[in-house]
Amino acid sequence: MGNHTTASTFFLWGFSSFPDLQVLLFVMIFFTHVAILTANLFIMAAIKLSHSLHTPMYFFLCGLSFSETCNTLVIIPRMLVDLLSESKTISLLECATQMFFFFGLAGNNCFIMTSMAYDRYTAIHNPLHYSMLITRKVCFQLMMASWVLGFLVSLCIVLIVFSLSFCDSTTIQHFFCDIAPVISLACDSTSLHEVLIFVLSAFVLVGSFILIMISYVFIVFLVVKMPSAKGRYKAFSTCSSHLTVVSIHYGFAFVVYLRPKKNDSFYEDMLMAMTYTVLTPLLNPIVYTLRNKEMQLALRKVLGNANRFIHQMANKRLVNI
Repeated sequence: MGNHTTASTFFLWGFSSFPDLQVLLFVMIFFTHVAILTANLFIMAAIKLSHSLHTPMYFFLCGLSFSETCNTLVIIPRMLVDLLSESKTISLLECATQMFFFFGLAGNNCFIMTSMAYDRYTAIHNPLHYSMLITRKVCFQLMMASWVLGFLVSLCIVLIVFSLSFCDSTTIQHFFCDIAPVISLACDSTSLHEVLIFVLSAFVLVGSFILIMISYVFIVFLVVKMPSAKGRYKAFSTCSSHLTVVSIHYGFAFVVYLRPKKNDSFYEDMLMAMTYTVLTPLLNPIVYTLRNKEMQLALRKVLGNANRFIHQMANKRLVNI
């Protein structure tokens, strides 16, 4: 069983097995992170500044963009530092904090997407009473519930994981404090802990996914009954972006957190984690921008205003000179 003294620091092994690729990975991940932040900031600015986008659907989209931006800030800056640093140590408290915020925000994303599905169902099922059913107060309550539920489940997971004793090896086979690599370092029996974490993960992932699918089953039934082909196309087009993002988000999450674990699967999990920590946050704003004409128009206005502001500032400097 080894020494049962609880470790106070861990070593994030991450990409240390690829020393020749670390500079290249740093450059790629850095520019991807800049693109993620820029895209989400433009989406949030467009929704805030465009009155035509002050609707429940875009309120939830703004919340999702903000949550995903925060989620990338929890993981990617630390990853970039570790790629260029020889010391990849992380304290027990830092590890627990990173895990708490990452899974809290990830759970929040799931519940926000569930709220978006409910919003789309209500808009198609009761278009005449939509504004009375999905009020600003209801939107705010759904958003707050998403944050509270996400972080409550995350807190339970963190308490379960860090109630274990860690000894002997303190090397985490990952680039951040993910659940499975941390639990694998425990001295204690982890069977009960793993079952509890699986139940909590399933509650968030499977529970929210089922609610989303139920909403879309009802949406399909409603849309098929529409007499107008134009009406059916319009109804489906308002849901296509959300459904695409749901497929990407849940596809990667199910593979990583709900599939049976193997002792030698950490390398595969680390590569898969790159998709949902770096690639998915980049794809989501692209999907919502490319498939949404209203968003495209709002972004053009924001970019136009930004260009005018830059030109005005440049002209003022020239005049002062």
